Amino acid sequence: MDLCVTIKGVSFLLQTGLGILGNVLVLLAYVAIVLAEHRLQPVDAILCHLAFANLLLLLTRCVPQTMTVFGLRNLLDDPGCKVVIYSYRIARALSVCVTCMLSVFQAVTLAPAAGPRWIRLKVRLPALVLPTFAALWFINMAVCIAAPFFSIAPRNGSVPAFTLNLGFCHVDFRDNLSYVINGVAVSVRDFAFVGLMLFSSGYILLLLHRHSRRARAIRSSGRRAGGDRAETRAARTVVTLVILYAVFFGIDNVIWIYMLTVAKVSPVVADMRVFFSSCYASLSPFLILTSNTKIKARMVCASADSPDQPSADTEDSNDKV
Repeated sequence: MDLCVTIKGVSFLLQTGLGILGNVLVLLAYVAIVLAEHRLQPVDAILCHLAFANLLLLLTRCVPQTMTVFGLRNLLDDPGCKVVIYSYRIARALSVCVTCMLSVFQAVTLAPAAGPRWIRLKVRLPALVLPTFAALWFINMAVCIAAPFFSIAPRNGSVPAFTLNLGFCHVDFRDNLSYVINGVAVSVRDFAFVGLMLFSSGYILLLLHRHSRRARAIRSSGRRAGGDRAETRAARTVVTLVILYAVFFGIDNVIWIYMLTVAKVSPVVADMRVFFSSCYASLSPFLILTSNTKIKARMVCASADSPDQPSADTEDSNDKV
């Protein structure tokens, strides 16, 4: 095994191992919270769903990719490739959609009431979380339905034109029209959700700026600031998640646009796209773990083996992220 392959294999192995560990820790922490409190706050439910989508993404894309890099061949047959590629496409789509949902939810929560309709929306918002999950699953399962029809196990010989060589599977679009239509459909969906999340995150930053100016005015007048520090921390974490996704989404799509312009894609280019597109799934759980006071308190309680110990986030039950 040459040095290039070794570096690539170790990089995928670290990314996959750390990402799976981080997302599993987030899910286990929320299971513990549900067992203790018998419910999840709406934003906690969104973050839990995000961790599940990212875990599914890593299991269906990075695990077989890592095994292929280290020389394992013939991992999947045609039906196996169809199931894995379809699951990966859905998980990747859910990752961007749920991140967008988180950003929009936080923006609406922080927005000042601007009339009775807005107040009613804010009151109904928690009840809309589960229906939104169901709608996102349905939409993305429908959008990604073409992927299984083009997914096949690798064949001996050269890779045909207009084929995405994933190593463990091939996605053979057979002609340029199918290749471009699939890429455009996925890109339009992704850019729509990324645009919405960036817009809502920009609005959150505007609200945080106004809050910061108001807090400075309160301090300068000698009064004590209000107790909305938790919501401010939550908003900053959401914005950080969005920025993290946008950075890797940009790198991913630069490579994807290049791949759409050539008939035969080099495996090195495909590997680079897989690595950068999976960075968000690997890094986002650690941002959640380090910024969510509920999760940190639950992990401290678990490490101390005292599950009945009061949660450290009782100072403000609204600290959701």
